[in-house]
Amino acid sequence: MTTSNRRLLQLRMVVSLALLGFVLIGFIAGIWGVFYGILSIVGVEKPVTTASVISVCLLACIAALEFTQVSTVERFAGAAPVDSDTEPELYRTATTVATMLDVPVPTIAISDSHAPEAMVVGYRPDAIHLVLSAGTIDALDADELEAVIAHELAHVKNRDAMVMTALSVPVVLAAGLRTRLPEPAGKGAASIVIVPLLFISNVVWIAGRTITAVLARVRERAADRAAAEVTGSPAVLATALATLDNRIQATPTRDLRAVESVSSLSILPLEADPGSRDIRLGPEGDIEPSYQWFDRLKWRLFTTHPPTEDRLETLRSLERERALESVRDREDQD
Repeated sequence: MTTSNRRLLQLRMVVSLALLGFVLIGFIAGIWGVFYGILSIVGVEKPVTTASVISVCLLACIAALEFTQVSTVERFAGAAPVDSDTEPELYRTATTVATMLDVPVPTIAISDSHAPEAMVVGYRPDAIHLVLSAGTIDALDADELEAVIAHELAHVKNRDAMVMTALSVPVVLAAGLRTRLPEPAGKGAASIVIVPLLFISNVVWIAGRTITAVLARVRERAADRAAAEVTGSPAVLATALATLDNRIQATPTRDLRAVESVSSLSILPLEADPGSRDIRLGPEGDIEPSYQWFDRLKWRLFTTHPPTEDRLETLRSLERERALESVRDREDQD
């Protein structure tokens, strides 16, 4: 990665951290404000202290429930770890790439899914599982698979799992709160608490998801560049991404739905871009469904991957730059 790209990534990291910090503070302040207001109305003594204790206990319980439910690889993607005796070629490739990136060799797990999954799971570099599906292994040749593994281990090098986990704290807390709140019923005392908490958690969830998605897209591009540098061939990674993208388009929707939960972790999103689906209603197919614009907006806000075509164009540009540098080097030698 060039110095300018590294600085841009660092700047976006700082901005994202600052924004998410404000979101988290706003979330905590909002919850505290709800309880403080209610306790003040009912005449509870020391409402500031009581509201603070309730807010801290509530958030601590949500955090414990959410962050201690870290799924195993098998639960994430239906994958099972394999050893080097079973898959010597995969381990040989992963070891080569890990050595070049100076990261520990991951444990490899393979799923039987036909959907082209490729991801790393785990927070610490020394306890990473590299998950590959049968669909990915079957679709790629040896060089393309090496490029995909390089992309995934670049995430390990950049400690993306740890970074994104830290940045997702407001989102996880907000999601945990809103999913555990009961539906408000009528205008009773419970609704006075539930409705504002639902509103706050929804606002924080949307804001947090949007900010973390922006940063996730940047880190995907950074992993693409790192993989291209390690393998020495941006074109090979571009070919691999194009092949996997075509495989996703050809995968039945029911199979993609089965792996939706790991879409954000995979090298490509395992779901179709709503903008690529031209759904029309009416007798002459001239009416767009009212929900389609919302699907497109949600995709643009929350998708954790840049558009595949943009990634391919970036890699093609890197390949052209590499070819020009090779020509200049030969001319200088002559």
